[in-house]
Amino acid sequence: MSRKITIIGAGSVGATIAYTLSSEDIASELVLIDINRDKAEGEALDIVQGTCFRDPISMISGDYEDARGSDIVIITSGIARKPGQTRLELTQTNVDILKEITPQIVKEAPDAIYIIVSNPVDIMTYVFTKTSGLPEKQILGSGTILDTARLRCGISEHFKVAQGNIHAYVFGEHGDSSFIPWTGAYVSGVNTTEYYEIMKAHDSSITPIDREAMLEYVQKSGGKIIAKKGATFYAIATAVCKLAGMILAASDSVTTVSTMMHGEYGIEDVCLSILTLIGPNGVSGRIPMRMNKAEIAQLQKSADALKSVIAQIDL
Repeated sequence: MSRKITIIGAGSVGATIAYTLSSEDIASELVLIDINRDKAEGEALDIVQGTCFRDPISMISGDYEDARGSDIVIITSGIARKPGQTRLELTQTNVDILKEITPQIVKEAPDAIYIIVSNPVDIMTYVFTKTSGLPEKQILGSGTILDTARLRCGISEHFKVAQGNIHAYVFGEHGDSSFIPWTGAYVSGVNTTEYYEIMKAHDSSITPIDREAMLEYVQKSGGKIIAKKGATFYAIATAVCKLAGMILAASDSVTTVSTMMHGEYGIEDVCLSILTLIGPNGVSGRIPMRMNKAEIAQLQKSADALKSVIAQIDL
């Protein structure tokens, strides 16, 4: 069965997503589109020349009309975050870029499921939801799936346990107001506090998780990587390819992606990340994970931070 994915934006993130998809058995056809056509053509040529080592796949650069029939469209276009710059400082410039792209791609691929990756991703997902005219089930932002991956990496390293045994999540904004609902953080069915108590009997060097330090690790990882190498793209590309695989799978998966809120936890008219069901029909629902009052308040605070930015942008 043919599975077509179009990527808008051939910068570091978009090109790395295209490359990662080209080496995995997720898509059979890839299209890479960028305002800089030479960049898109160069990236596509470089990627396609390595595909002889896998099952046959089509990889081209093109224009918006080449996106027709896409199952998934991934939007990565925008100005990259600079060292010391917050995601929210990018807002208006990238919103304007998205507003220019949206009618052109939606015209050609009205039935696709859209993954918004451009930062600040929650604002960009909100803008796309409001301006595209598409059903909300077709729209999701990459949200805190990368933050969640960073959290699981941190817990894995702390407890020296495989990441596959960890179920813990980051909620809210993909940014400074994100938080970890520790009420729902488990290692193999045991909450992290209990897991520490159990494991310290086996390994006296194990210590409790410093929750504030762990949140700082999650929130500051992107900035540290940008300061050291200029951009982040490997981990987000892997995360987005995982989302594409979930969408093209036979059944739904639960993950943290940014979607429009409609009263969940008392939050309306903003996009942020909570547990969400995604699959072949796009966004099919949300999982109301149990949280304590303080955690719900943190989620609402994150929503308010995003709303304050939305109030200042030109939609």
